[in-house]
Order: sequence, then C-alpha cells, then structure tokens
Amino acid sequence: MGRKLEFDYGRALHKATRLFWAKGYSNTSLRDLLKVMGIRESSFYNVAKSKKALYIESLKHYNDTVTRRRLEAFASEKSVRRGVRRFFETVLDELDDPKTPRICLMAGSLSTDVLAEPEFNDYVLGEMRLFEKVLVDRLAAAKKTGELPGGFKPELAAQVIVTYLQGLFRVVRVLKDRREMERQIEALLSGLGL
Repeated sequence: MGRKLEFDYGRALHKATRLFWAKGYSNTSLRDLLKVMGIRESSFYNVAKSKKALYIESLKHYNDTVTRRRLEAFASEKSVRRGVRRFFETVLDELDDPKTPRICLMAGSLSTDVLAEPEFNDYVLGEMRLFEKVLVDRLAAAKKTGELPGGFKPELAAQVIVTYLQGLFRVVRVLKDRREMERQIEALLSGLGL
C-alpha cells in the first residue's frame, strides 16, 4: 500500500509555478523548488518526477489560471473591440499587482534555454499558436457580422497583437507607467482598426 501524500499538491504546484514565473526555468534550482514547495527531494521525485516534468505542469497550471482569466475577459464583451481592450486591461491589472512577476510565464518561456528542449518547445509554441487562433477566430467572426470592415485582416491583426504582447512583457520592467502602456495599446489597436 502506497504512502499518503502529506502535502497539498495543488498548492505546491501553484508555488512552483510562481517561482518559475519569477525566476525562469534555468534560474530555478531544485533546491529552490524543494523550499518553495515545502517537500523533500524524495517526495519531489515521487510526485513531480523531474524539474522538466514540473515545468510543463507549471506551464499548464499557468494557462489554466492566468491565461484563462485573460481570455475570459476577452470573451466577456459582446464587442470584439471592447473585448480586446478588456484583455489588455486584465494584463495591466495583473502587472500592477506587486505580487505578480513582471513578465508572462509563457513569454518568459520564449528563451533559448527553454525552447532547446523539444517537449517545452512543442508545448510553448503550440500554446502560442492556440492563443493566436482564439484571436483570429473572434476577429474573423466580428468581420463576418460587420463589426469589423470587409478589408480587415484577422490573421495579421492577431499576429501583431501576439508579437506586441511578447514585447510588452519584456519591456514592462522599463515602462512601468501604466498610462504610457495604455496609450501604446490604444495606438496599436486603433492602428489595427480595432
């Protein structure tokens, strides 16, 4: 008969996710993970199997919580124009929270150390494509209903938004003024016809 887990795995996963989010994959040591998760090395290998496996689980946990919250904000508005602004507002609200690392875990995973691992590469790039598809589908639907003009290019707009987001998360440490970020986002969206 197996031993009963003596800790809350969901809570430990959440803590590991926040650590990876703050420090990145390569800068997070096993010792850091053990400390933040509150477990011993033997328990770690019984539950998480490896740092790589835990990182994938952390990326999934991040998408199930943070990314989902952002997409729910996007979908919550009837108008795609208002929805995309709500999406960015949610991102900025998160960045205003001093407890939140100043980068997106997925954006932080677009690094050579992470993408060099085939399993990470497949997951991260697959999730980026999925996010872009959600944007394209919603923008295309808005074009079809006439909310967006006939010449609007949903695929191009989605690609630009995804690219801008990656840059935003990388420079946000320098551009700490929310008003400046809001002006940039509005210029971007207006320029795209949104």
